[in-house]
Amino acid sequence: MRTADINRTTKETAINLSLTLEGTGKADICTGVGFLDHMLTLFAHHGRFDLALTCKGDTFVDDHHTTEDIGIALGQAFATALGTKEGITRYGSTILPMDEALILTAVDLSGRAHLSYGLDIPTQKVGTFDTELVKEFFLGFVRNCACTLHIRQLDGENSHHIIEGCFKSFARSLKEAVKVDPDYPDEIPSTKGSLK
Repeated sequence: MRTADINRTTKETAINLSLTLEGTGKADICTGVGFLDHMLTLFAHHGRFDLALTCKGDTFVDDHHTTEDIGIALGQAFATALGTKEGITRYGSTILPMDEALILTAVDLSGRAHLSYGLDIPTQKVGTFDTELVKEFFLGFVRNCACTLHIRQLDGENSHHIIEGCFKSFARSLKEAVKVDPDYPDEIPSTKGSLK
């Protein structure tokens, strides 16, 4: 079973995170940011990851540090849980409809950090959540997981639907990419022999 425990403390946030890749979608999330709790709960469910996460952050300033640092910690957790990446499928992609929104995500657990971000979110906020922080979350994730992630909005008008579709699509793409290929369980899926 591939797992990781991350404890990350700065002057801005204190994060405790536990991740199991071969999970059932169980989530116990308390970040202090309600909308982010919702996104991470559905991320765990759609990826079938078990995720326990608490964060005490400086949300009296705004939600930026909390959102970014959780992206960092979650990326670290996936990198730790994946280890050498032996046997993984490596690639995953999903086109996911969320009512009028249609979101494509594609991930490569390449060992190289790159985000190609193509969401056009029409409002600056969903509730009290700043929608520009969605990109900050994913930047934190890809830089610390060392993966390539492409996000494309193919359609959509409602900000909540666009963001929710993105997190669900990302979860399903990541679920596919981390899966162990039963035909090649001992092989690193790269001609270089390494995904670092």
